[in-house]
Amino acid sequence: MDQNIMATRGLPWKGHTDLLAHLTGSPRVAMMFWSDPLKVVLATVHVPLAEVPRMITADLLHGIIDLTAGALPRFGVSVPRLALAGLNPHAGEAGLLGDEDDRVLKPAVEAAKRRGVDISGPYPGDTVFVRASRGEFDAVIACYHDQGLIPVKLLAFGESVNVTLGLPIIRTSVDHGTAFDIAGKGVADPSSMIAATLLAARLAVAGR
Repeated sequence: MDQNIMATRGLPWKGHTDLLAHLTGSPRVAMMFWSDPLKVVLATVHVPLAEVPRMITADLLHGIIDLTAGALPRFGVSVPRLALAGLNPHAGEAGLLGDEDDRVLKPAVEAAKRRGVDISGPYPGDTVFVRASRGEFDAVIACYHDQGLIPVKLLAFGESVNVTLGLPIIRTSVDHGTAFDIAGKGVADPSSMIAATLLAARLAVAGR
């Protein structure tokens, strides 16, 4: 069941992540895509691009940053080095290309540093994922869906895993949609499902 089916059936959730948060009473969750070359957490997910700047608030970023920093030790990253991707091109370029990076993102990063989180940014979105894939950061927080998922799927499509942070249960899933167009044809690639199952088993063992 994807978000389109939920919407057409009149359900209030946009996908499994929102539904599981509701069912488990989890006040704040986040979608993370985990792969060997790149780990990305999404600040906003299935919303129109035009709504993203309004949704990127200090409260949202504080919650996502703390959630990410608190969750990554479960994955073997004891002191996560986080990077925040800028909202605008060149992270706003000192306000020339939008003021959200200076007005909202930078203060959120500085506040997180004062809380003891190892985070820096906002960095231009066209370079921060390259830097992370080369080992400079353990995870990148992306402002919106395609900003984070294009680099992950470019580097690790079929190998990355969708993990829901903030749930009291382990939840992993594939890195792609339902693909109803090929259902029952015997041509689906199981790679991401295998990766999701193995990561869930790894997290279960680590949590004992």
